[in-house]
Amino acid sequence: MNHAIGNPRSDHWVAASDAAQHTVEQMAAASRSPLPVFIHGAAGTGKKHAARVVHSLGTRASGPLEVFSARGISEERQHSELFGGSQSAPGALTRAEGGTLVVDDLEALAAPVLAELIDWLKKTTDRTAVAAGENPRLAITSRSAEFPADVEFVRIELAPLAERNECVLPLSAHFLGIFSREAGTDPVGITSDARCWLLEETWPGNVRELRERVRQAVHLAGSGAISAEALVLAAEGDEVLSFKEAKRAFETRYVEGLLRRCRGNISRAARLARKDRKDFYDVIRRTGVDPAQFRA
Repeated sequence: MNHAIGNPRSDHWVAASDAAQHTVEQMAAASRSPLPVFIHGAAGTGKKHAARVVHSLGTRASGPLEVFSARGISEERQHSELFGGSQSAPGALTRAEGGTLVVDDLEALAAPVLAELIDWLKKTTDRTAVAAGENPRLAITSRSAEFPADVEFVRIELAPLAERNECVLPLSAHFLGIFSREAGTDPVGITSDARCWLLEETWPGNVRELRERVRQAVHLAGSGAISAEALVLAAEGDEVLSFKEAKRAFETRYVEGLLRRCRGNISRAARLARKDRKDFYDVIRRTGVDPAQFRA
């Protein structure tokens, strides 16, 4: 069942699997609580996005939403940007009053800054005060499974995309709509071979990788439907594969998908590919794929 909560654009959360539906329930519960929210998940699973959804669903949706990231900045700057350097330069905690402060990537905080934030949490985690808007609501994201503080909080777990495969196609359609509108084109759709490719991919970069693949594929496809070739060419970042590299990558993924579906049976995979068994075996050898790894 495909279910979604939040704004259709920026605060939309697609849930088409049991794992994603459980996340929706956790976000809804977190939005009703005045306690800090601890959002745990691997890189690319959508931790900041989950924080935005919680903010949009709660009573502070009309208040400010501040995102603070400590990654790549010094301890001194972390402290000043979080707590403020002076009255004329308020920190993120002050700017977020009446709203939500997202502290992104807890692991990046220097130990003294983290200790001060924990002290702040212990002093301000008062249900009445937070609910009244006297302090900002904190949403803390982390790739670590543990929250390093003796503070009461609400926890949200984000499963890797590989564990919620039912979400891949609905998410792809959602991103297709967003990026097509941004590009000023009407979304045509996703071809059947591209849908198969999307479902066969393991998505080590999680939702972030899927989003970037679809974004670039929209530009590559223009006014046409997104094909598997466009998704293969849509590498993460600004990297552009050569034609030879793209062809080899497509062949490899195509062969892996067929062999996985046929459980390593080369003859059956060749029939599905409409190729002679010998020719298909040459393709397998060229890609370096081992059929034995797909046999049950």
